[in-house]
Amino acid sequence: MAETVQDITIEWTDDEGRLLVKQLKKEVLTSGAWSTLVFSYQELNRQSGDYGPVKFRVGRYQKRNGVFRPHSKFNISSVKQAKQIVELLNGWIDEYDVPAEEEKA
Repeated sequence: MAETVQDITIEWTDDEGRLLVKQLKKEVLTSGAWSTLVFSYQELNRQSGDYGPVKFRVGRYQKRNGVFRPHSKFNISSVKQAKQIVELLNGWIDEYDVPAEEEKA
């Protein structure tokens, strides 16, 4: 278990030491008792031995008893889906564009 936000990873190996989930990048959006992180990663195709397409994950972690534990996650299954989400959010952001001063209120 991770004791700091920097220690959180989604890399995962099997009992034989094969890296099944390879973390490519990590970005901390918020940190504290509740932290939000975004990852890019690839999963190993066990049949071919190659890593599959890039995927993305948004994860929420809660620090309890000195360690971060996963609370929830949302996986984005492809670059195409990520682009669709970005496009949608950009449209909503433009629609609801609020000056930064008002967001703090």
